[in-house]
Amino acid sequence: MRDKNLGVRLVNAIDPKLEKAQLRGDLLQVRKSLSVEEWREKSDRLISHLQSAAQFTQARTILAYFSFRQEPDLSPLFIHPHHQWGFPRCVGKSLVWHRYCAGDTLTRGAFGITEPSADAPLLSPEAVDLILVPAVSCDRRGYRLGYGGGFYDRFLSQSAWADKPTIGIIFDFAFVPELPIEPWDRPLHGVCTERGLRFISQR
Repeated sequence: MRDKNLGVRLVNAIDPKLEKAQLRGDLLQVRKSLSVEEWREKSDRLISHLQSAAQFTQARTILAYFSFRQEPDLSPLFIHPHHQWGFPRCVGKSLVWHRYCAGDTLTRGAFGITEPSADAPLLSPEAVDLILVPAVSCDRRGYRLGYGGGFYDRFLSQSAWADKPTIGIIFDFAFVPELPIEPWDRPLHGVCTERGLRFISQR
């Protein structure tokens, strides 16, 4: 049986000086240990917090992701008629964003992640109102721990996207006091978990 206090103990023990790879592996293991029922329940609670936030309800076009390796599942949102959705496709070392409507053709990318097809319409930065960012972990300053490929770091550092509102999407056990950061890391504007949506005051 999985130790339900493992995530709490892990968060309390986090040292900001830990290597990112070690921290990433530990948190991914906790996420992997969630039962399907826990994963679905936590995802649904997270969605309810997003849906009650003005930043979400007022956004017309939102960039999101398809859940991979038990990331919080946002798919119930993607049929909402009020919003237009965009999803990334990995091209080389970059993310290219495509418009998606429920029922559109999807493919598996190089990393096994679900992606829009290459011929789906592209989305320009000018059309986007909000970015929901997947992560392994986020901290209370808004900094994000990704998967190590740097795709979102490069994407969010581009001047055309840098000022777009960003919300990190994680489960609450992965919301930690402080992550190790690099000079190029950019804090997100907010973090949403199954316990609520927190905005970062210094942003």
